[in-house]
Amino acid sequence: MTRRRRSHRSRLLHIAAITTVFTISAGATLSWAWTGGVDQIGLPYGPGPVVLPGPAASTAPGSRPEPPAVAEPGVPMLPGGAMPTGSASAAPSTPGAPSATATTTRAPALAAPAGGPCRTGKKLVPTCGILWGVAPGAFTDTRGKQALVRFEEKTERHQDIYHAYHRGNTQLFPTKEEIAIAREPGRERILFLNWKPRGASWAKIAKGDKATDKFLDRLAAHIKSDFPEQFFFTVHHEAEDNVKEKKGSGYTAKDYSAMYRYVVKRLRAHGVDNLVTVLVHMAYVPHTSQKWFSDMYPGDDVVDWIGFDTYAYSDPGYGHGDFAELLNRQSSARPTWPGFYNWAVENHPGKPLMVAEWGVWSSKKNPGHKAEFYREVGRQIGRFPGIRAMVHFDTPHNQEGRDSSVDATPESLRAYRKLGKLPIFQVQVAPALP
Repeated sequence: MTRRRRSHRSRLLHIAAITTVFTISAGATLSWAWTGGVDQIGLPYGPGPVVLPGPAASTAPGSRPEPPAVAEPGVPMLPGGAMPTGSASAAPSTPGAPSATATTTRAPALAAPAGGPCRTGKKLVPTCGILWGVAPGAFTDTRGKQALVRFEEKTERHQDIYHAYHRGNTQLFPTKEEIAIAREPGRERILFLNWKPRGASWAKIAKGDKATDKFLDRLAAHIKSDFPEQFFFTVHHEAEDNVKEKKGSGYTAKDYSAMYRYVVKRLRAHGVDNLVTVLVHMAYVPHTSQKWFSDMYPGDDVVDWIGFDTYAYSDPGYGHGDFAELLNRQSSARPTWPGFYNWAVENHPGKPLMVAEWGVWSSKKNPGHKAEFYREVGRQIGRFPGIRAMVHFDTPHNQEGRDSSVDATPESLRAYRKLGKLPIFQVQVAPALP
């Protein structure tokens, strides 16, 4: 009789334990799903991730209110909404180089506001979340709309930004094809257009080169009459590679900033007020640590966004790491360089940041790295609140034969698809007149 009572009591305790474990497991699964894993269990997406309560925003004069903290998958939140410095989102240390970490552990305003979803606002800065874009078919013969359609089909999502490149004084932009891409009904996109001048040095352009002035005036008339919508615009992206810091070269860092400033102000003087300017840097230590690097800045009045181009490498060695390493790449040869993201938020705190070109170079020796890197982006993006746009550079081969295509392997394509479906990257594009 005693043995039966014990057996019955044991069964009751066992059932209760199973019920408790199931309840905890279900709650944890739903919590994880809401913060980015919903595509894996078939749940519909909501307007954004769960926003956890944080400290009240500061109202001190000149201070900026702290954005709400957002839970990351696998990262516990501390009291007040802070994230632990030793969390999974912290960048691993790289042998011979300082640790690449963000200057802030606060997450950006990711969730949709009560009045509706995230959308583009003033100067195309999203009200919340991060714009998602691509330069499709780079270094191939299928650039343009054809490449964009293929990219959107294989990645299973609409691109907020379409990135294209122009050079010289012959072709006016945006082209008819680019205008059609921006205005596709129900699938509107923001154009991001690079222009690299030719035929005159930076110094000559800044002083009023006749041929360049003639082109800029034609360009201004074209934009005013054919495309009044706002679009991202940069002058000679990655100019660091062309700096010749020698008096009279015409290509010093100060020559560049003067040229950039001249181009923007001349276009504006002719009524082009829909340019949202992006200063695009090469985020590499040999350039960023030069004494002349700060001389490249044209001025707050002609720079709306700060952009930077940076790539991850799948082969161990230089550039091999996670997303935090990509944004804050450092070097033991330049121990004082804090990493580009850290530098940008410190030196240009009022400017939104754009990863204007990014990607992961494939490796036959380490084919799984690309997929894992995309997963790291999803886990770590909340730790870099200054970033408001990310534009992938998609090519099966660059000048050196490197492959950044998101579908390099079936696994990498699946990971990229999931990344693009995270709530933080859901921003409604509403191109507006300035």
